[in-house]
Amino acid sequence: MSQSSQKHRDFVSEPMGEKTVTALAGIGEVLGARLEDLGFDKAYVLLGQFLLLKKDEDDLFQDWLKDACGANTRQADLCASCLKEWCASFL
Repeated sequence: MSQSSQKHRDFVSEPMGEKTVTALAGIGEVLGARLEDLGFDKAYVLLGQFLLLKKDEDDLFQDWLKDACGANTRQADLCASCLKEWCASFL
């Protein structure tokens, strides 16, 4: 795995709890606001979408994230990687 950001390391190092969606790597204020408008205000809500889309097999989640909030490829990849690593540690 390539070097991860501090934001990524912070997220995957502990249980998700009530973290906002912007706590996820790849999701900043702009994408976070767009996701919140769609009802994805908490990281665990976005995790639910990630799980529904089979933990991003075949890039389903990344494609959904791009369509839903306008994430670019890098942002979608960072977010999916963050959720995937969190799942590996906590599920």
